[in-house]
Parts: sequence; structure tokens; C-alpha cells
Amino acid sequence: MDFFSEYGDANRYKIQEVVGKGSYGVVCSAVDTLTGEKVAIKKIHDIFEHISDAARILREIKLLRLLRHPDIVEIKHIMLPPSRRDFKDIYVVFELMESDLHQVIKANDDLTREHYQFFLYQLHTGIEVHSHRYEPRISNVYHRDLKPKNILANANCKLKICDFGLARVAFSDTPTTIFWTDYVATRWYRAPELCGSFFSKV
Repeated sequence: MDFFSEYGDANRYKIQEVVGKGSYGVVCSAVDTLTGEKVAIKKIHDIFEHISDAARILREIKLLRLLRHPDIVEIKHIMLPPSRRDFKDIYVVFELMESDLHQVIKANDDLTREHYQFFLYQLHTGIEVHSHRYEPRISNVYHRDLKPKNILANANCKLKICDFGLARVAFSDTPTTIFWTDYVATRWYRAPELCGSFFSKV
């Protein structure tokens, strides 16, 4: 599989299969030959083609490196390009999750109340980490696109929140009016108070 483009760490990972594709690029499952651990490698191509996309990728990586919590997906490694001149794609290595909550709900009509309670508990603790009470370095992180497809899942019902590309950080509890781009959450999961207004009072 032609997945890596002359990156120095390419030999460390044995690619298994493609597990996801999108406008951003492709995600493959792989095995870390140094640790034997199964991982997911997200290849984002032409990251500097659009400044807004580059900023989104940088924001997500920075937040995930800070938000270390059992209910938030973990970045294992970031593969560096051989040179600045060849820096076009970026490879981010995540822990491997088998599916997402959207697929779990769609494929299972026998989920019990206990399943839902466990799901909600994990989501609550994952969202709670955004509070300054847990992590004083970054208070009040707003995910802004929380939906079933952005919640990864395993067969043992373990959930992890992912995709912080649209997230924003408020560094103060003082109410302010901030313009945070005209796209806030996927339409069908948008909070009623956000509809019709792109200004948010924090």
C-alpha cells in the first residue's frame, strides 16, 4: 500500500488496512513494530494548501496533546517529514478504536439501559476534562462538533471523544463576545441557542 511518502518513521509501522476516508485524507490501521501495539495512522494530505485547514489541524493536535484523559482519544506519535521542503503531508498516530458511536447505535437494536448509562458516564467524564477544575492549563474547551461520529468506540463499549478541529478555548470565565467562524457544529446536532447566530457569549 502506497501510504507513506519517504517519511523517516515509515519502517516503524506495518500498515494493515484502510479504516476511514474523507476530504482530509485517509486513516489506516497499523502495528507499531517497536511496541507491538495496534494503532491508527491518520494521513492528512496537502496540509498547507488552505490556511484554514492548516490552522484546524494544528489546533486539534495542540489540544489533544494537552487533554490527556481516558475518555479522549490519545495521540501516540507525530511523524516528522524528512525536510521542510518536503513537508506536504502529516501523519498522526492515534490509539486504535474499532468503530464510532454512530455505527454502534445503527448496528445494534438491543442496547440496554445499562449501555446508555455507561455511554453517558464516559461522555460526561470526557467533557468534564474540558473544565479548569481538571486541567488548569486550558480552561473551558468548547468542542463545538460533538456528535456520534466524533465519538470513537470499541467492542467493550469504551468511548473516546475525538476530532477537536473546530474546538476553541476560553481562557477566562469573564463573559465576552467572540466571533468563532460561521460553522459551529454539524447542523443536526447544533444546540438551539446557536441556530441563527454565530456570536456566542461565553
